[in-house]
Amino acid sequence: MADPDNFPHDYYQKGDLIIGTVTSMFGGIFEETSFTANPKGKTVLDLLAKPKVYQHVLSMVFAVKEINENLKILPNVSLGFHIYDSYLSERMTYQNTLKLLSTQERIIPNFKCDKQKNLIAVVGGLDSEISFHMATILRSYKIPQIAYCVLAPATDVKTQFPSFYRMVPNEEHQYRGIVHLLLHFQWTWVGLITADDENGEKFLQTLMSLLSQNGICPARTKKTQAISRVMDMTTTFESLQLQAASLMSSNINVYVVNASYQTTTCLIWMIYVLSLFEGIRNVTVGKVWILTAQWDFSVMTLQKALEIQPFDGALSFASHSSEVLGFTQSLRRLQPNSPKGDGFLQAFWEKAFDCLFSDSDEGKEEIVLCTGQEKLESLPGTLFEMSIMSQSYSIYNAVYAIAHSLKKMCAFRSKLNAISDHHRRYQLKLQSWQLHPFLRSISFNNSVGDSIFFNKNGELTTGFDVINWVTFPNQTFLRVKVGRMDPQALPGKEFTMNGKAITWHSMFNQVTPLALCNDNCHPGYSRKTKEGQPFCCYDCVKCADGKISDHKDMDDCINCSEDHFPNKYQNQCLPKQINFLSFSETLGILLVSLAISFSLLTALVLGIFIKNKDTPIAKANNRSLTYSLLISLLLCFLCSLLFIGQPKVLTCYLRQTTFGVIFSVAVSCILAKTITVVLAFMATKPGSRMRKWVGKKLANSIVLFSSLIQACICAVWLSTTPPFPNVDMCSVAKEIVLECNEGSLSMFYCVLGYLGFLATINFTVAFLARKLPDSFNEAKFITFSMLVFCSVWLCFVPSYLSAKGKYVVAVEIFSVLASSAGLLVFIFFPKCYIIILRPQLNNKDQLIKRK
Repeated sequence: MADPDNFPHDYYQKGDLIIGTVTSMFGGIFEETSFTANPKGKTVLDLLAKPKVYQHVLSMVFAVKEINENLKILPNVSLGFHIYDSYLSERMTYQNTLKLLSTQERIIPNFKCDKQKNLIAVVGGLDSEISFHMATILRSYKIPQIAYCVLAPATDVKTQFPSFYRMVPNEEHQYRGIVHLLLHFQWTWVGLITADDENGEKFLQTLMSLLSQNGICPARTKKTQAISRVMDMTTTFESLQLQAASLMSSNINVYVVNASYQTTTCLIWMIYVLSLFEGIRNVTVGKVWILTAQWDFSVMTLQKALEIQPFDGALSFASHSSEVLGFTQSLRRLQPNSPKGDGFLQAFWEKAFDCLFSDSDEGKEEIVLCTGQEKLESLPGTLFEMSIMSQSYSIYNAVYAIAHSLKKMCAFRSKLNAISDHHRRYQLKLQSWQLHPFLRSISFNNSVGDSIFFNKNGELTTGFDVINWVTFPNQTFLRVKVGRMDPQALPGKEFTMNGKAITWHSMFNQVTPLALCNDNCHPGYSRKTKEGQPFCCYDCVKCADGKISDHKDMDDCINCSEDHFPNKYQNQCLPKQINFLSFSETLGILLVSLAISFSLLTALVLGIFIKNKDTPIAKANNRSLTYSLLISLLLCFLCSLLFIGQPKVLTCYLRQTTFGVIFSVAVSCILAKTITVVLAFMATKPGSRMRKWVGKKLANSIVLFSSLIQACICAVWLSTTPPFPNVDMCSVAKEIVLECNEGSLSMFYCVLGYLGFLATINFTVAFLARKLPDSFNEAKFITFSMLVFCSVWLCFVPSYLSAKGKYVVAVEIFSVLASSAGLLVFIFFPKCYIIILRPQLNNKDQLIKRK
């Protein structure tokens, strides 16, 4: 073993039961053992002393003092303690753990004597490595060990070390808290820094899996060097400078740091190296550090002049802690001139205040003597804090957990002791292994009111605080609780964060920093992965027509519901307006006006013919056919009104069928008139047999038969697949169109086809008869009218198929009005012209006149 005289730091206080502790205030670098002589350790205390850790010692002392003064906890038993330092060394950790098991003078394992300490439990150490080194020895003796800063979900610690307890939550909650924190600020492009060892590898494996599951990319992974290499200034100074410059000058704004001692030491050194070079000093600013619970913002004595400004705005996780009443006052009462067995106090004082006591064996040319009147409050927070730290709070709770477990054990044993005189003596024979069942089931509220109890894995069932570190130029800082990761909370409320309470680094001007591979895709755009890049790096692509994205960074655009449509910027769905061709809109009013105007005009023409019914021109070519044609044209104009207004069941039934039958009557009347003209001309030839066909019977038969066929088609249509009111949400992007669905397009086109068939026959016959001698040349006028009729309905089909919404109805109404008007104008206006303006031509002589 190393020579104990080279490592004098310990603190012992007698008691009936002793609590052992191994802390980590000093560091040591040791030479390789040759086994040719008694090995001696070579310490580098000036380089590696961490004065801030002395508070861990004081929290142990304070807790033991409170318990001994509180007769309600252990009235007949006094607690003592023995505190050693690990020197951050495996060798010294093993050695000092064995010292706890031996007498104060010599290390003799497994040997008991009167001077043997009655060790009941051990508290320590500061990190998992030291704690597990201790546990390797303590588990053999089944001595309870309570670690105060060990976070390890990746290994089954309780199975490997059954006597091991942790005064911290399971690290799994911290990992989840880190992910929640990144998601809260939408940080998806982050760097990871950890130690290049087994714990660092476990940290990366666990965290990277969670990050990828939640859409967060590890932009860069940095493994720090071993501490021994960091301390080797001659070989790593240039290397540290290059690594730090690369780390700090990258486009990564957020780094998650596994804040083990090795990682933070290397990180602090890198920042320290950068601070020596003005030319690259500015690259350290503008980073957000997210640090795990091991972080305590402490520096070694060598780094007192280190600028802490790069850590301004840092966020860290810490085991939940509260201020302990009276602890700060106890710190102010420290007297370094009379340490009373405290082997840490004077060394702490010298390192913290950079002075020497008069009895110190260290030689200096210019000695600054310690007066003992120096104020702890004057020290920067990086060297010492007056408020209790989370690790110190964990040690405080660990001591109380041991005391309350002893209280339960004593109460249990008092029930078994019938003779009270032997009670105290029996208690002094307590064995440490007997404490386990009481420690596992411990549950109490400490002096602050926090509930303390372990879960089945020996972990404290509490959560983590999220701390915001606010630094100041005078090397002081302020820690502000801005969030909480509470695994005991209701689902969905485990993580809380007050973003407004955070003070960011001055580089960000109090604007929440961004941590993205590229800018967010704004609403209206979707993400498209860049080939060969991590999934956090993407291009932004405009949403396709008809789709929207209403959040940032959507993977794909979505369709609006049927009753909504995308707005101009495709970032919101707007409700569609219900639309149909109504009587109140401009187009509806115009069509209604035309329909009524033509209806009145037709009625006027009918009136003219009725008034002049006995004139030759009215009698010519079957007066009853003329009246039938005018009445059917009148109804054609009026039936167009059925297409206007909100569709109802009745109007949908009547629209096409009424239009089809009435138009069939009109076209049939014209066909009868045309055939009558042809037959009349042929009947004038001598010996013609056509005379018997000339008359009203044939004309009426043509009209009735032709119209009856259309009526039958419409009847079949209505009885099989009739038209019905329909809501069309797709045809027009911004409208919900109320329409009449035709039911069967085949039947609809049969109606139109039959009209076309009649019109074609009519046009053919009229065209062939257009040059027959006739004073009023009605066949020629019918030819023109049927040409207009056919042209209108030929144009109707493509227009009808291409129109959408209410314009489908408007096209059909216009076709009805236009074709009806063509028949009215070309057939009857010439006759009205003669009747009204040229009555002299309206006589029998003129009628029988031949060209």
